[in-house]
Amino acid sequence: MPTCVAILPAAGSGSRFGSALPKQFTLLGQDMLVVHTLRALLQEPRIQKIHVVLDPEHQNLISWSQWQGRVQPCPGAGASRAETVRNAVEHLRQHYSADTWVLVHDAARPCVSASALARLLDTLWNDPVGGLLAIPVADTLKRQDPTLRVLTTVDRSGLWAAQTPQMFPLQLLAEALQRVSSLEQVTDEASAIEAMGLQPLLVMGESTNIKVTYPADQRLAQWLLFQGQSEMARVSNRLHEETLSHPGWCDERHDPDGLDG
Repeated sequence: MPTCVAILPAAGSGSRFGSALPKQFTLLGQDMLVVHTLRALLQEPRIQKIHVVLDPEHQNLISWSQWQGRVQPCPGAGASRAETVRNAVEHLRQHYSADTWVLVHDAARPCVSASALARLLDTLWNDPVGGLLAIPVADTLKRQDPTLRVLTTVDRSGLWAAQTPQMFPLQLLAEALQRVSSLEQVTDEASAIEAMGLQPLLVMGESTNIKVTYPADQRLAQWLLFQGQSEMARVSNRLHEETLSHPGWCDERHDPDGLDG
């Protein structure tokens, strides 16, 4: 049975968030955002260890002893998320076998549910490539011109919004990140795998698995964590079950009158 570990890149500056400290260290209730994210990942017992990549000056902001060895700091903070993940993957190669499953999760996604994590691992455990949580794009998409006028409406058929965790075998992920000509092209781990000609599997995520990018997102995340997540997760799971029973759900035929926007 392969090992399963996680990487939590948390070395970013959070420049769009507009706070003195990076957003992963802002408080949601009594605890930092990154602590909530760690607790969310620790819901899944198959994740044996979480390796957190921090800027060295922020290492002391986390009380490592509370996690009883299951959460550890990891060297490798880079100039970009992609560089940080590549460095962390190289560090993991010194300690784990090639077939170890590696989950990479955004530190700013504290609301990933236990059911979504279980679904990801259950679906991908025997997959030769790996995959990611994602949700179908529901909104109508517009492409802008330079003056912010609508240039065209983009066909959303078959489009998914990528989430995290993203889960790949250690050796495969390492090779993918080494091969890319420029890390600036790597917007997520799946894109590096795709550049090798492989096709990661899309696993149904949940709309509650939001990424905290702006201050308004922080307020929503706090509400989800302390009030609304359990109810919304139940709704998401019910919708997931319904979509599985209707395989043509992502086709526009499911909305003949265009009522879903």
